[in-house]
Amino acid sequence: MKIGAVLSATGPAAFLGDPEARTLKLYVETLNKEGGLLGRPVELVLYDDGGDANKARTFATRLVEDDEVVAMVGGTATGTTMAMIPVFEDAGIPFISLAGGIEIIDPVRAFVFKTPHTDKTACQKIFQDMKARGIAKIALISGTDGFGKSMRGQCLAVMGEFGISALVDESYGPTDADMTPQLNKIKNTEGVQAVLNPGFGQGPAIVTRNYAQLGIQLPLYQSHGVASKSFIELAGPAAEGVRLPAPALLVAGKLADADPQKAIVTKYKMAYEAATGQPVSTFGGYAFDGIELLADAIRRADSTEPAKIRDAIEQTSGHVGVTGIYTMSAGDHLGLGTESFHMLEIRGGDWVPAPGAP
Repeated sequence: MKIGAVLSATGPAAFLGDPEARTLKLYVETLNKEGGLLGRPVELVLYDDGGDANKARTFATRLVEDDEVVAMVGGTATGTTMAMIPVFEDAGIPFISLAGGIEIIDPVRAFVFKTPHTDKTACQKIFQDMKARGIAKIALISGTDGFGKSMRGQCLAVMGEFGISALVDESYGPTDADMTPQLNKIKNTEGVQAVLNPGFGQGPAIVTRNYAQLGIQLPLYQSHGVASKSFIELAGPAAEGVRLPAPALLVAGKLADADPQKAIVTKYKMAYEAATGQPVSTFGGYAFDGIELLADAIRRADSTEPAKIRDAIEQTSGHVGVTGIYTMSAGDHLGLGTESFHMLEIRGGDWVPAPGAP
């Protein structure tokens, strides 16, 4: 049986797509050693879109028309995912996306699911933490990429529910190398109690370094879009004290033994790091959950018919993954809430559970 994947393994989103591709290859290799699925070997048909939405759509069409895949796990970014959705919807083939934007699963589409938390959920988790710390007035500095733009919109939409308002709303482009002017405006705005930076890629690391250079002492919150060791490496010592919501994977060794995710998180982390020699990232974790949810659905459906696989994915209940515990339904093609996020802080160049987080 053939399972498709279109990922941004190279290009500007390679830090997301590369661990995803490595994870899918490792999973399928292990699966086949254990006898495959339904007693049949699994073939992973993987294409690299380089972050280009047009290429992604072309590869999606190839997977459907030429490769005849039974399902698809992939779509590294929101933009490439949205370009591919019509192809899989029209073909009636299940598509589990690995991208963040809420628009992927809201409104619900029959054949489209996803594994990462939505940007809306990340905003809610961050605002819960801010509220607990007595923070009510904030500044936003957001990337204008698809992820940054989407999360900014979601945060502005829900912040009022937590008694929070934005006094400043700045942005930067994906190729900008200095955010000092925007941060100076924030620094000089009276009443700002904390800063939130929705974005991914190199932008948030530049914001974090410029923040330290300007000596801004306010709490700095980043998004789950930078939940990987590479962000800490890019930002350097300036990352100290930054808070962000992230899955359990980043603090695998610090989870309580009774935590239901501890076993699966530890197993994936050890397998990935042994196979690749690289530290695990949450992005690879999204791919692990995607292929694992699919394999579980195929086993429960006892079929390779796309429609039956789709139904089984939608009926997923209490599935323990590395990103969270998934329970999907006809009205929810993600199945994760704020409880699946951990609020983390960067201390000594590593992640620790954020002190005092609700």
